Order: sequence, then structure tokens, then C-alpha cells
Amino acid sequence: MQSLNYTASNSPKFPLQWKIQQTQFTTQQSIPKSPKICFRTSSITASLRTSIGYEPEESVGKEPGPSNRCQLPVAIQRSGRVSRYFWDGDCLQLVGVDGSAWSFGFDFDDGFRKLCKVCNLGIRDFFFPRKVSENYMDYVKWKFLHRVFSSALQVLATQAMFRAIGIGYSRSLPSAAALNWVLKDGLGRLSRCIYTASLASAFDTNLKRVRFSTSVLFTLSIGVELLTPVFPQYFLLLATIANIAKQISLACYLATGSAVHRSFALADNLGEVSAKAQIQTVCFDNLGLLLAVLLNMLFKNHQRLLAGLPFIVYPIFSAVDLFGIYQGLKHVHLQTLTKDRLEIILNTWIEFRYVPSPAEVSKKEGIDFSWRKVNNSWPIRIGCLNPKGQVSKLPMMAMQSISGDDYYFICTETLYSGIPRIMQQGILLCPREGVSTADVTMGLLQACYIRKGLHLNNTKWKNMVEASYLLDTVLIEWFKLVEECKKLARDDMSLLNEQMLGQGWAMKNILLSTQEQARYSYIDD
Repeated sequence: MQSLNYTASNSPKFPLQWKIQQTQFTTQQSIPKSPKICFRTSSITASLRTSIGYEPEESVGKEPGPSNRCQLPVAIQRSGRVSRYFWDGDCLQLVGVDGSAWSFGFDFDDGFRKLCKVCNLGIRDFFFPRKVSENYMDYVKWKFLHRVFSSALQVLATQAMFRAIGIGYSRSLPSAAALNWVLKDGLGRLSRCIYTASLASAFDTNLKRVRFSTSVLFTLSIGVELLTPVFPQYFLLLATIANIAKQISLACYLATGSAVHRSFALADNLGEVSAKAQIQTVCFDNLGLLLAVLLNMLFKNHQRLLAGLPFIVYPIFSAVDLFGIYQGLKHVHLQTLTKDRLEIILNTWIEFRYVPSPAEVSKKEGIDFSWRKVNNSWPIRIGCLNPKGQVSKLPMMAMQSISGDDYYFICTETLYSGIPRIMQQGILLCPREGVSTADVTMGLLQACYIRKGLHLNNTKWKNMVEASYLLDTVLIEWFKLVEECKKLARDDMSLLNEQMLGQGWAMKNILLSTQEQARYSYIDD
């Protein structure tokens, strides 16, 4: 048994004064009288290497005396300020050691600089969450630009609609105007329900594209509202069309907001990020309201200019608004996997043998407009074979070769895409019912390897696949390529999964669209 008096050789050695004071304090505990214990918080403008002999705040202005204060190896960081615990024999003190607290002198410049720093920290704590990704501030900057000009446009559009009601219904009953307003809102909300139900999965798989597209729709709806004073007799029609577009945009904004906020939450603080986003939206919208009020005050004595003001500022404010949305979405780095993101990751892995980060994939992904994919050679699609299309012998042979142990099969297909319709050959990954995320990942990796093999002899394979009759040698060569690529994909899976987890990708699920969720069932006759 070890002795109770054993002392570790690497234990910290405090000054002799600390030992004496500790002994005195322990002796006083045996006396029935309660000891006097206090806790003080003081601040000094020093570095982390604060001297033990530094005089506390209470000694300022007095004669210097011997210092008996001991610094403890514990520091506290709060709102960007660092403080350290000190023991002076009677009281435990929390002393600022990062230079952010007030100094004891009367240096005006130093005090003003520290006041600005304190205000900056206060504003930061009010507007921004604590633990977010490094791209969050860039996103908020563009969000500020978007919300301010969008809010100003909405104020001008509302004024135009009120002006249209006053012109078009000057001799009608107020109830008629109220009925038109109710019909406008009712039809808009009905359209919002229909739109949300029809595009539910697209909010996950094509988040950026859907959000930017609906933002363009929202901006156009404001332009329609601005036309109501020009055509007051068509107020209900124009206002209903504008409100339908606004409701669709609002549905997309609400549906995609949580995914955008989750991409910034590093410590699973989704609630905090969402709350701060609401604060930012309210403040930025109020600045936009202030901008609209200032414009109205500037032209209040020029009614003709005031009536034409919305048409002058609309193209400028709309361009700035959409530019801010576009730039802000570029700083949203989603960690969830979709078919397109996973394909970018796998292509990079095959080419350079490393897994890109969400930021790199976000840069390559962009807003993901559909027309950018028309010219891709041998595009890969997940889903089931379309019997209405042109089907060759190769997909038939692929379906005949599957067994009960296979959870997917790969074949070629003929696609028609773009305007006008262009025919091109593609690769189809057809998953089985009950397929796992790992199987889909491996199947897509195998398809990417197959595409790389096809690119080596692109013209040859296109001619062979498009031929009306496939020779047995062509089928043998195809299945040989499929098996070689399957072996390569199986060998890569372990290291690939490890690196994807290391880069922060969410590996639990792959978000697929409604068409990509189609599955086949194996029937063993």
C-alpha cells in the first residue's frame, strides 16, 4: 500500500507563501468561527504571462507592498475574452489577461478602442451563433445584400397595390376590394400546397437550384405587383398571379432553410443558428424598409417622379437582390450526399485518389442548372429502365445475368435531353428493393469506372451500343468491363468510406429524387 504522504514528482510547485497561507487557512477551519471567503473579479491589461507580483485592482493608488498573489492554471474564455483565476490568500479572483478589459489609467484612445471591441463582441454575440463553419460570415454578408434590397422592393410593390386599389375601385364598396384581396391570398396558398406536394424530394436533391429558381420567381412577382397601378381593372388577376409566385417562393424558403442552417452548425447547434438567422432577417428587412422610406421622402414633392420611382429602381434592386442570393448560395456547403454530389466525389477519387471536402464539391456543383448537363458524355442515371425508350440487347442480357445476391445491375440506355431533344448514350444504375447506402455507393463507383473505360474508346463503344444487332464478342467485352470495374470498386470501398467520414460527409443516407428512388424486385422462377 502506498503511503498517504506520497508526493508526485511532477506535481506543480507553488511558492512558499502559498504553502504557509494554505496551512493558516486549514488551521482556521478548526476554529468554530466561520472563515471569511470572498470571490472577486478584477481585470488587468496584460498578456497570458501575467506576473504573479502584479498589484490587484484594490491596491491601485496605494503604496506598493509585497505581492502574495498566486496564479492558478485555469483560464476562462467568454465572448472572446480570456480571464484567469488568481488566489491572494483570502479571495479567489478572476482577472482578465487578454487585454480586452479596461485599464486603470486614463488613456482615452485605449479606452475608446476597448469600448469599440466590447461593442463589437456584443453585436457579434447578438447576431451570430458561436460555433459555425468558416464560410458562415461570407454567407451572411450576401444575405444582408439580398434582404435589404428585397425588402425595399416589397415595400414599393405594396404601395403600388394600394394605389391600384384606390384607382380601380374608387367607386366600389370597400367590401369588394376586401373580397378581391381574400381571393388573391386564398388562391396563392392553394398553389403553395400543390407546389410543395409536387416537389417534396427536390428540396433535398436540388436545393440550390430550386431555391435560386424560386428567388427569380419571387422577384418577377414583385414586378407584376408594380404593374397593378398601370392596369387597375386587372388588379385581381395580376395580384393573384404575383401572390401565387410569392407563395411558391415562400414554400421553398421554409423547406430548404433547415438544411442551409444545418450546413453551418458545427456543434449540432441548429436551434441557435436558426434563431440568429431570424434576428438577421428582421434587422436586414428593417434596413430595407428604411431605404424605401428614404426614397419616398426624397421624392415626396415630385408626385410624377414618385409614381415612376418603382419602375426606375426595380431592375437595379432586382439585379442586386438576385446577385446576393446567387453569391450567398455559393457559400452554402452541404454535407449531405445526393447522386450528383456523390458522383463528383467518386470522379475525383478515381482521377486523383482523394476525397474532396464539402467546400470543394460545392464549388464544382454550383447552382446546378439542368442545361449544364446536356453535353456530358455517358451520363449516369439511377432508376429503372424505361421500356418506352430505345432498348438494345445489352440491357436484356444485363437483367438476365442478375442473381439473388446482386443488389443492383448496370447497363447502357438511350437518353433524350435538352431543347431540342438530343439523343445520347448513357449508363443506368438500377438498384434492387432493400439496397443499402453502401451498395448504392459501390454501384455508382463501379458505374464511374465503367464510364472511364468507355471514354478510352468512346467512338468504338458508341457505335457498338447504337448498332441494331450486338455481336457476342461485344457482349463478352461489355461484361468483362463490368466485372473488372466491380472488382476495382470493391477494393476501393474501405478506404473511400474512411476518407469520406474524415471529410465530414453524412454517410448514413443518400438523398435521391422520386425518379431515382425507383427499385426493382428480384423474382426467382
